[in-house]
Amino acid sequence: MDGYFANARHERLREEVRAFAEAEVRPRVAEMEASRAVAHELSRLIARQGWIGVTISPEYGGMGLGHLAKTIIIEELARVSGAMGAMVQASQLGVAKIVHFGSDTQKKTWLPAISNGDCLPTIAVTEPESGGHVLGMTASAVRDGDDYILTGRKVFVGNSHVGDLHGVVVRTGPGSKGLSAFLVESDRPGFSLGPHQPAMGLHGFSFGELNFDNCRVPAANMLGDEGDGLAVAYSSSVLYGRPNLTAVSLGIHQAVMEETVAFAAQRHRYGKPLYELPSIKLKVGQMQSRLMTARLAAYHAVHLLDQGQPCDAELMNAKLVNVEYALDSARNAMEMQAASGLFTDRPLERYVRDAYHIFAPAGTSDVQMLRLGEVALGHSKGQWSQRLAAAVTAAAGSG
Repeated sequence: MDGYFANARHERLREEVRAFAEAEVRPRVAEMEASRAVAHELSRLIARQGWIGVTISPEYGGMGLGHLAKTIIIEELARVSGAMGAMVQASQLGVAKIVHFGSDTQKKTWLPAISNGDCLPTIAVTEPESGGHVLGMTASAVRDGDDYILTGRKVFVGNSHVGDLHGVVVRTGPGSKGLSAFLVESDRPGFSLGPHQPAMGLHGFSFGELNFDNCRVPAANMLGDEGDGLAVAYSSSVLYGRPNLTAVSLGIHQAVMEETVAFAAQRHRYGKPLYELPSIKLKVGQMQSRLMTARLAAYHAVHLLDQGQPCDAELMNAKLVNVEYALDSARNAMEMQAASGLFTDRPLERYVRDAYHIFAPAGTSDVQMLRLGEVALGHSKGQWSQRLAAAVTAAAGSG
């Protein structure tokens, strides 16, 4: 399968990222788990490898390798640390808004800085009271001369505490046409962060709160036109959020598989390795089948995206399959390890905690199934992958 979707450049990239993850990330995992603090230095080190710019055109200093390459990068980092896989995927969401909606000046200003690791971008859409209901947001921006004044709160913002440039969607008027998006630098007066709150998993990653208290932003920082905010939010979620989170799930799933095989070989029962038990072999086989199917769904979806083909349904399905299969395999692994899997001297309990974090962002499994149902019934409302095909394929084509 890798040979069908991936070429020699992809495989060299995989080897490069895996070597880095083993040498630089794995030795830091224990400290991230113990401190539960944001891994600022490691996040910057990863950014300096140039991988955040994988979908950015070489014209702006990027790698120009497209979405399959992005998937491989995130997958390989998440195999070692779900938190650092999540850090890269969240940064890629920040890339999307500039690639698709940024002006020439915005692209020339920010994309080179992102590509070389000097800038970590985010996207901020979710609010405490509205959650996934984007049109329910109340954070606002009011025009004041050559500026807009932003007021409100955003929560669950990936890379909140390491981000340098926040893409913020706020309300500038009523209804679906009343949302607009702005680039907000993290050092602007009126902008502040809520305290970092460690969660169940992904220790080292930040997905926290942004506060805007009469934060003045130049009108030139608007992404696209006034009223484009909904398109910024939806396209970033569909074309980047879903495949990015798919890649994190895939990396965690691979780690679960490797840990399970090692455990089954190391432990002995009745004078034989644990994997000789038929019940164990069946579970391992089921996990392997899930992993192969999940990787196929993931790579196929982003392959279509790189080709500029309509693939919203494939992207939805890839996230659904990868999240659910990773959780199913994590449960099987826990059943095999029993009490041993509950302790932190083995990594399985971390994989389980991290895997649950990927369920909700960019739409829960129920949301993906509802949208897939609309596709089957002929009720879908168009495809973002088709609308933005030219911009999606520009980087991959130039690579």
